[in-house]
Formats: sequence, structure tokens, C-alpha cells
Amino acid sequence: MPQPEGAELDAVRERRAALREAYLRAPADRPATTGRGIHHAALICRDVEATIRFYQDVIGFPLVELVENRDYAGSSHFFFDVGNRTLLGFFDFPGHDHPDFQETIGGVQHIALSVSPEQFAAAKERFDAAGIKYLGPDRGVDDSLYVRDPNGVGIELYREELGVFEGTTLVAGS
Repeated sequence: MPQPEGAELDAVRERRAALREAYLRAPADRPATTGRGIHHAALICRDVEATIRFYQDVIGFPLVELVENRDYAGSSHFFFDVGNRTLLGFFDFPGHDHPDFQETIGGVQHIALSVSPEQFAAAKERFDAAGIKYLGPDRGVDDSLYVRDPNGVGIELYREELGVFEGTTLVAGS
């Protein structure tokens, strides 16, 4: 995808600075959130078994439920434990011809999942052993591994505490 350059890039950066000035509040001035956290993100998969094998066997997130989707007969709805009482869910829709994954408005660019340094190293070893391609740690980002799941969804394993971004605490209680 082409990146903005020159005057276009300057305009994008000026717009971001204006948005930060208008909307980003200092921690002491921020209201408390109205949410308790993400219960689960729900994605669509092409192949239930390939998705289970990737998340459970390669990434290390246990499958904790597999039921029929209440809204679509024959469709599976299943969940993985991604830690901290948070779930990653998937649906399949048998009979639907879904296009390949693409980054687009409203789509998922990637899901960043916090892992310990030990799990980060272990995941890298599992990717290498399975011949799974990944990016990182590189590009000046030592704490991230990026991989695509069998459905094309970007997964980042982020060696950072929850609520912290690049060493800066963004969320109180982290």
C-alpha cells in the first residue's frame, strides 16, 4: 500500500497533532472508562480445525468452548483463552464463499496479545519448528512478533504488560 509523502505526509501529521490537541487528555483529566474490558473479539474463520490447531497448538491458547452458533444453523462458535479472563472467538459459516482476508476499513489490521518474555521466546521456537513465517523482532520493534493465522488475520505477540505501550503506561492499574 503506498504511503503518503511530501506535502500529503505533512498534512497527515498536522491532522494527527490537531486531533491529539483536541481529544487526548492528561491521565489526571481522563474520565473513568465505562467498560470492564474486552469479553471477546469474534472473528470469522474458513476452517475450524486449522484455526483450533493454530491457536491451541502453535500459539498456546487453550480451546475452552465449541458450540453451534445460535444465529446460524450449522455454524460453529468457539473460544480460546487468551489470558486475563479474555477470550478470542471465531465463527465459521458453512456454505458461504468468503473472500480472502484483506486489510480494509472496518477490518482487523492485527490483534496484539500480551505475552511474557518466556512465552514470546517459546512461540518463536514453535513458529520456527513449524516453518511458520513471521516478522520480528526487527524493524526497531524488539518486543513484537507478527504472524498471520490460517484465515489471514494478523496476530502480534507483544512482549509488554497490559495497558503499556512502548514502555509508557496508558491505562491506570497496569
